[in-house]
Amino acid sequence: MIFKPSDNPGSFERHLLRKIENPLFIDPPELTDDTLEEAQRQDHDIIVQFTQVFKETLEQTIALKGNEESEVILGLKDKLDKLYEQASAIGDEQSKARKGIVKLLQVIMLSIRKGAGNDAHAHQELDQEEQAREAHFSLLKSPLVADLLNPASPIQKDELAAVLLSADKDDLALAVQLFDQEQIQMVINQSTDLIAHLNSQAIDTVRASENLVFIKGYLEYLGLEQ
Repeated sequence: MIFKPSDNPGSFERHLLRKIENPLFIDPPELTDDTLEEAQRQDHDIIVQFTQVFKETLEQTIALKGNEESEVILGLKDKLDKLYEQASAIGDEQSKARKGIVKLLQVIMLSIRKGAGNDAHAHQELDQEEQAREAHFSLLKSPLVADLLNPASPIQKDELAAVLLSADKDDLALAVQLFDQEQIQMVINQSTDLIAHLNSQAIDTVRASENLVFIKGYLEYLGLEQ
């Protein structure tokens, strides 16, 4: 092969590598120069788009005025939250971009708090929002979580069971937190059918079966929470 896997792959290359020689996926692709080049090209295109949007958002945040309308500020905050998710999924080393986004969010939140004045209830809600954002960003340290949340994710809906059954335990423990009871039950049903099909073909399903047990345990946990 002329092309080599990237040191810091993006969502498309990660998903390609996830499927290589993996019987959990229907017609898994081969790792060739063509398939790897195409995945890397798609990841590169997304990096170019991200870089442009990040630059524009940075300029908009720096240009904020002290009396800026709340709709503008809230719009920038939502944009930065989405950019952080994207920065966690795209290729290359994006730690500087993520740190930059966090700093910009701090500027935005400071402006919002200033607008809240002495409203204790508003400040409490802002505290809760920042705690939720911190927890969400922590989940995004998992490449699998980042891939699942990526708006341009290459993971198709009918591949979700195969993806979760293939995941490392640490990634799986974080990824299942993205789903509600109905979605988890759907994954369990699909996973059960998939494992049964592979067992009928005498294909090793030890890891997939262990992951399914974990997913079922998470469903029970969700039931106990209610």
